Amino acid sequence: MLGSCLAFASAQSRKLGDMAKKTTITIESASVVVMHGQSLPRAWCSICAAEGEVIALDSIGVISNLKPEVVEEWLSSGQLHHTRSTDGSDVICLNSLLASAQTKNLADRGKNAAHPHK
Repeated sequence: MLGSCLAFASAQSRKLGDMAKKTTITIESASVVVMHGQSLPRAWCSICAAEGEVIALDSIGVISNLKPEVVEEWLSSGQLHHTRSTDGSDVICLNSLLASAQTKNLADRGKNAAHPHK
């Protein structure tokens, strides 16, 4: 009798094993990639209080998918550190551009988490 109970329990556990629950885990990540074909010019950023790489304001659209209105908003709010280079062109501190893009990505992910089906 005990042998038949063990055989039945073993058969039941195999059946349950065949119907195992499947769990899917999705991991999202965001990254910013800056590729240089040549060295970017360097300039003093008074807001960062450090010398760093700068990019011409009119080149931001070439290296990123940022919409012009977003760039204007960041400039107006002071998020982007803006100065004039020695040749008179408007330049943006690359560190402030990367920090602003990272903040935007985190905010976008927060919105998507709050409304996952949009």
